Amino acid sequence: MKRRIELGVLYSRSGSYSLISEACRAGVLSAIAAINADPATDIAFVPVERDPGGNIDLYGPLCEEILRTTRARHVIGCVTSWSRKEVIPTLEKAGGTLWYTVPYEGFEASDHVVYTHACPNQHLLPLLDWAMPAFGRRAYLTGSNYIWGWEMNRLARETVVAAGGQILGERYLPIGSAEVGRMIEEIRQTRPDFILNSLIGPSSYEFLAACHALGRADPAFGPAHCPVLSCNLTECELPALGERAEGLIAAGPYFRGAPGWPGRGPFGSSHEAAAHAAVHELAGFLAHRPGAEAESLAQLLAGPAAAASAIDPQTHHTTLPVLIAQVRGGAFAVLERRAPVAGDPYLTRPRAGAARGPGLRVVS
Repeated sequence: MKRRIELGVLYSRSGSYSLISEACRAGVLSAIAAINADPATDIAFVPVERDPGGNIDLYGPLCEEILRTTRARHVIGCVTSWSRKEVIPTLEKAGGTLWYTVPYEGFEASDHVVYTHACPNQHLLPLLDWAMPAFGRRAYLTGSNYIWGWEMNRLARETVVAAGGQILGERYLPIGSAEVGRMIEEIRQTRPDFILNSLIGPSSYEFLAACHALGRADPAFGPAHCPVLSCNLTECELPALGERAEGLIAAGPYFRGAPGWPGRGPFGSSHEAAAHAAVHELAGFLAHRPGAEAESLAQLLAGPAAAASAIDPQTHHTTLPVLIAQVRGGAFAVLERRAPVAGDPYLTRPRAGAARGPGLRVVS
């Protein structure tokens, strides 16, 4: 008989970022099905689902409900950094662990969170290092008006300026807003070399549609001369964009069809892949260890399964490959692949290939 282990699943199936949530949920459920059907594994996960419906005020209470009313100590979920930060106090009180499966802005290392997708040294910084020599150092920054947009643009601003570049504009929209006209007009006036898009959901879709229209009206704003860069847009959102996504350049640990991580099947996007990998990582810690499901994250990461894990026991971030890809003909085509990089949430380690600004020399 397999040990039945309840596992919380906390994703919004409606709201501004539901396409990402559905991709993550698909990865979780496919991994659960695979583990439960594996005769070599002595555990079977029982999903305990809660749906906040895109309401930020429900994440904390629903996470608390999972941890209070079931035996689940681990929760896979949350899409926005806002929602992740809403559940951390609940996890701290109840001794639970969140497995977070989407890219984020870094500068966090909670004792109660495992980060299985990329942070800035695995997405934003390699993307800028690649893009600035190719297109130039005059950037325009956009973002949704919360921590993801703020921090991504702060890091981009610091990186571009340190490389001798300029920030020609920086604008934010409330989550869900489609008021992109002012951004587009500023882009038309300033003529940047590239645009960093850190908008989410419908705001991003409307912005990309407007950028596509601008590029068709004036080739100087097309992807060959002024590409839009993204660190969070994946294949799961391409159906909402169609041809308007053409030319978009993105960074991530996986794109559909790319070999390698996580190596367990063809995934529709890196969101799905990271969620699938998270469940398998957790299963690796719990399998053949009765009672391990009640251990803390620190205990799991110090246990016998830690040596085979890609998760850093100090930061709880995952070592991931870095891929840069462009939408061509409705799908991402990989332009560059880099070796796996350990997550460095506080950017304390030296980086190979970092873009450099003008050199200084001593004169007398």
